[in-house]
Order: sequence, then C-alpha cells, then structure tokens
Amino acid sequence: MTTFTPLGSPSAPANADADGRYRELYDLLYSNGPQARARAEQFLREQLTVAAELPCDLPEAPELLSSWTQQHCAAVARDYAHYLEERKQGGPRRYFSNKAHALFFLQRVAPTKEVDGAWLAGVLEHWQDLRYNGLLNTYLEELGRGDPRHNHVVIYRKLLAEHDCGDRQGLLDEHFRQGAIQLALGQCSEMFMPEVIGYNLGYEQLPLHLLISAYELRELGIDPYYFTLHVTIDNVSSGHGRKAIEALLELIPMEQGRDEFYRRVAIGYRLNDLGSGSTAVIAGFDLQQEVVAMLERKRRFGQHMHSDYCQVEGKTVNQWLATPGHIENFLGALQRKCWIKRHCPPGESRFWQLIEGDQAAMFGVFSGFEKQLLHDWIAGDWQAPQRRPAIRRAPFDDARADEIGADDSELKALQESLEDQSPRQQLRMLIPWLSAQRHCRPAGLFATRRFIECVAHLR
Repeated sequence: MTTFTPLGSPSAPANADADGRYRELYDLLYSNGPQARARAEQFLREQLTVAAELPCDLPEAPELLSSWTQQHCAAVARDYAHYLEERKQGGPRRYFSNKAHALFFLQRVAPTKEVDGAWLAGVLEHWQDLRYNGLLNTYLEELGRGDPRHNHVVIYRKLLAEHDCGDRQGLLDEHFRQGAIQLALGQCSEMFMPEVIGYNLGYEQLPLHLLISAYELRELGIDPYYFTLHVTIDNVSSGHGRKAIEALLELIPMEQGRDEFYRRVAIGYRLNDLGSGSTAVIAGFDLQQEVVAMLERKRRFGQHMHSDYCQVEGKTVNQWLATPGHIENFLGALQRKCWIKRHCPPGESRFWQLIEGDQAAMFGVFSGFEKQLLHDWIAGDWQAPQRRPAIRRAPFDDARADEIGADDSELKALQESLEDQSPRQQLRMLIPWLSAQRHCRPAGLFATRRFIECVAHLR
C-alpha cells in the first residue's frame, strides 16, 4: 500500500526558474537527461510554493466533487450557448482574428500539447493496484492505446505538420512552463502522487476555451479534431473527468492523513494555473509585432543572401538587413515602393509574388506559418470572398496499427528483447517505452499495445 506523507517545505526559492530556464528544463526532462529526476523534484517544489498562494475553487470536501464538476460543466455549456447565439446573430470570432492568429496559438501551446498526459506516466508502476485503474486508463487513452490514429501527441504533431507551424524559434520561455510541470509530475509521481491526482483533476475539467477554439479553428479551415477529441474524451459522465474524481476518492486515505492528502491535491490542482494558458496565449497575439519579430529572426540569416542590383530608397536589401531593429522601416520602404500593397489582395503585391508558389524567387525561404503571417498582414482590412474553407486533415496510413513502422530498427530491437520473457518481465521492459518522449514512436506504440495485453493477462 502506498503511504502518503506530508509535503515538506521547499528548500529553493519559488522564482528560481524565472530567469529563462523553463525551456532548458523542459528539454532536460523530455530527454530524461542527467540529473533530470533531481531537477524535476526541485522544480516541482518551487512551482507548488507558487501554486499554494493562488485562489482555489475546489469544494471543501472531496465528497462534494461530483456536484462541483457538474455545476462547472453546466456553466461552461451555458456560456458556450451564449457564444453560439452571439455568432448566430453575426458576431465576430472571439478568439482568432485571422488564420495566422490561430496558427500562432497552435504553435505556442505545442510544448504543452506534445507532452499530453505526461503527468500520469508514473501511474504505470501501479498497474497491479486497481485503485489506480482510472488514472492508468486515462494515460493509456492519451497514448491512443497504441493506435497512432488516437495517440494525442501523434494527432497534434500531424496538425502542426499540416500547416507547417512546428518551428519553435519564436516561442517564449514561459510557453514551456506547463509542459515542464507535466513532465516533472510524471517523473516524480512516487513523491508527489496527491499533487498528480490534483493536477489531473484540474486538467480534465472541460474548459470553455476548448469549445470556442474548436469552433473557430473549423471556421478558418483548420482541422479541430485534436480539440473536439478532448471535448468528448474528458466528459464528466464517463470520461476522464469522471475517472479523475473516482481516482481521488479511491486513493485518498480513509482516516489518518485524509486532510493533508486533500490539501496537497488542491495545490496540485492549482498548478494548472501557472504559465501561459490558452486564453493568455491567444490574447498575446499582435499581427504587426509577430511579422516584425519573424522577419528580424530571418534577418540574421538573410543579410548576406541578396544581390545588390535592386535598391529600396537608396539601400540594397542586404544593407537594410544588416542592422538589427530596422525591419519596420524596411517594411515601410517596401510599401512606399509599392512592393507591398496593404489592405489589398496579397497576390497584387510584388513581395508576395516573390515568396508564394513553386517558381517564386524566394520559394522555401518562409514556412507555412510565416507565409500566413505575411499574407494576413498584407491583406489587412481586405476580406477575401466569403466561402467556407475546406478542412484538410493530414492522412493517416491505412495500415493496421501493428504494421506501423514494421521495418523500424528500434521496434525490431524491442520485439527481440521481449522474446522468451514472461509477461511480468515484459512489463518492466515496456514501461520506459510509454514515456513522453517515446510513446509516439513506432516502438512506443507497439509497447503500449503490448503493455495493455500483459496487464490483461496478469490480472
């Protein structure tokens, strides 16, 4: 039986990672590099100290959680109905001003989405304890139960690839904070299980922004499947939202230590409020600033790449790009030269003609997301003829899940290592392959399916 002891006072300051180290920590934990476990524990203690000071809307007693979550869902449903009525009456999109804004959102939340479920990785070790069943099933469903068509990380990566917006150069350090928290919880579950349960409880509650995001992504021709999947799978009737409450009630001590356990659950729950949440990311978009920042990043690589035959207001392109901080002036000069015609169809701008199309002189210089930024910035107030954009979903291979990556050397090596091993021995060898950095690989997908089979056999 697991023993839950009171969480001691942290020894490190709560703001230790406020100096731009979240991304470094995220990469360390994701790769499970040297000192990852020690760094994860220290980081969690720091973040829990911060979270403990935040307001908490959980009910005073765990027995009240069912009614609490039902009230929450009713409020979300009511607010979403109001939103739909606003749109029906001709109201504008609430979140995304244009497609570039939506891709900006997808890119900025990617560090969190690409470790989806990681906070539960530690429950794999408790596969024999039926009290953990809800948490275990939740984690395995985040992994698609080994089917790439349902693996949440695979789905999100395909979405990013479809719109060519997987580049992380423009991300802020704060965008990695939530992902680092999830990875740290997964690596330190044995010490922080009440906090894991609390975090899971908060993460699996249906938020209003999920519904609105899915609606508006579809309007902009972006497949919302990743988001609609979470609307259905996290439901409080039979989905992850319900399993989160049931797991808490199963694992909380019956008498001694009960209050301390629930106190820690409540702090773990509040970890969800740290970092840049979805609505904060959406609100942080400024099209002009993003275009300038993107071109400034490009400037460092392009300042020596242009010929000198063309000049803009007496300077070559290389001269314009030679000095940091001159991008806005350069854009203004291009507009005065009529190479960029703002608030007009982008196709009328010579600059756009240089970057769009297979035969364009600058073909391949800009990613899909970067071109969308430029397109929407040039278009400005101009509106394309109204038509419902087609939603393109990156196709999955029609092959069966157990055929995916059949020739992958990593997968073959894993399969060979399992030969002549008992189901219990196989489980020990498989668990590392269900970690955040491995489960979406062919070997990880196979390991997930085999793990489920072994557990079923041993139970």
